[in-house]
Amino acid sequence: MSGSEQLTRLMARGAEFLGAEYAILAGAMSWVSERNLVAAMSNAGGFGVIACGAMTPALLDAEIAGTKALTQKPFGVNLITMHPDLDALIDVCAKHRVGHVVLAGGLPPGGAIEKIKAGGAKVICFAPALALAKKLIRSGVDALVIEGMEAGGHIGPVSTSVLAQEMLPEIADKLPVFVAGGIGRGEAIAGYLEMGAAGVQLGTRFVCATESIAHPNFKKAFIRASARDAVASVQIDPRLPVIPVRALKNAGSDAFTAKQREVAQALDEGRVAMAEAQLQIEHYWAGALRRAVIEGDVEQGSLMAGQSVGMVTKEEPVSEIIETLLAQASAALAGRSSF
Repeated sequence: MSGSEQLTRLMARGAEFLGAEYAILAGAMSWVSERNLVAAMSNAGGFGVIACGAMTPALLDAEIAGTKALTQKPFGVNLITMHPDLDALIDVCAKHRVGHVVLAGGLPPGGAIEKIKAGGAKVICFAPALALAKKLIRSGVDALVIEGMEAGGHIGPVSTSVLAQEMLPEIADKLPVFVAGGIGRGEAIAGYLEMGAAGVQLGTRFVCATESIAHPNFKKAFIRASARDAVASVQIDPRLPVIPVRALKNAGSDAFTAKQREVAQALDEGRVAMAEAQLQIEHYWAGALRRAVIEGDVEQGSLMAGQSVGMVTKEEPVSEIIETLLAQASAALAGRSSF
């Protein structure tokens, strides 16, 4: 069996689940994963996912409609579990007959999984630990993403390779599992598929796609960066539960540390309540990310990036990125079978 045939066989379960040619999910990145990149990803045989983020139901409605105008292929929508309008967003997905909904940002609230499935969509959730994965499986999710700390954006404390070793032997036979975090080349894709993954999820690798609307300054920062430039933020006050965020280090990283100190002091002085303090921290990231991605402020904005950023070396079409990844994975599998 050739390398490409082996790859097709290993990806078959994930590809069938997604309704795509290849079991390659595009990680949902706020401001980046909008209609243009999502449609390009699905048109190239992968699976695009709209990053809903803080969108209102009306904005998501328009974004899904805009994506459908650019592709006839399946795509998904990523919803944040803590969004105040989660129910209405789920309704929007059902109205458009979105086939897959990805829930991110913690355990889904009661009834969310059932509501999504009642609307005809499959549910994909993130599981950063084995116990959580088992709980989600009992809750009725259709697939899981296990994402390691090498990923960009909000991250957990454990590396992708450790999570894959710990979790795939335990859960891969129960439902499709997609591995994410720090994947930048096809050889890694082949390895995780051989370990039992149904597919993979990549985000950082697609930021500099030609079809990505990210500002030229944002793309330039990615192309120049090395793996060690993508660092995790630090929580400075235990009262402000800041989920670490991996991004390229810049003045904005230092400003976030200062922002935490400022909010903590306001908390000490009784000028803000705890809920408001935590909200201020979340709003900081949302605004900082938009400044970088859309406005091109790569000094003060947030440059969320995974450690695979060092493997992003040029701007190129999504189809070429996928072709390269598939060729690398096929060659790796062929090389192993030739011994």
